[in-house]
Amino acid sequence: MRIVTRPKQRAVIARELMMVSCAAHVLQRTGLAMAGAMGGTFVAAQLAKGQVAMFGTLTFIVAAIVVGAVGFYLGIDIPRPAMRATERIDAVELMSAGGIFLAALAALVSVYGIVFDEIPPRAWEFVIGSWWFGGVVLLATAGLVGRLRPPQKVAPISAGPIRDQRLRR
Repeated sequence: MRIVTRPKQRAVIARELMMVSCAAHVLQRTGLAMAGAMGGTFVAAQLAKGQVAMFGTLTFIVAAIVVGAVGFYLGIDIPRPAMRATERIDAVELMSAGGIFLAALAALVSVYGIVFDEIPPRAWEFVIGSWWFGGVVLLATAGLVGRLRPPQKVAPISAGPIRDQRLRR
């Protein structure tokens, strides 16, 4: 491993590392959006099997898929705030956890219904749909609020030496 001593070389290496990190983040977020779209597809397919006309429309199916993709893209990887002296519960983290649980529960029940060819009673169709849309709305809201809250200063975890030899002087 080479040791970089010139500031210009350090800047180039830092920029390369940042580009790789950004590409990895985009890849991760795209995968999460696809998982949300897949869950939305399962929920829409299960609800479309019922006898409720609204659930069988193309608009509902597309809405379930798009809302799932957006909710999972925004709401799973939320920046954490700095720990406060008050040790309060982070509402954004709680909304994200509740949203993921509700959306995953709706997807799991829907996959079960599809695999075992079960059609839930009409009231349960509305419950499953509510779990899905409520969960992904909670996820999207948590993601937006978490990204819009003001940044706070965070103390460095370690003041030790830089471990990456490429950035060492």
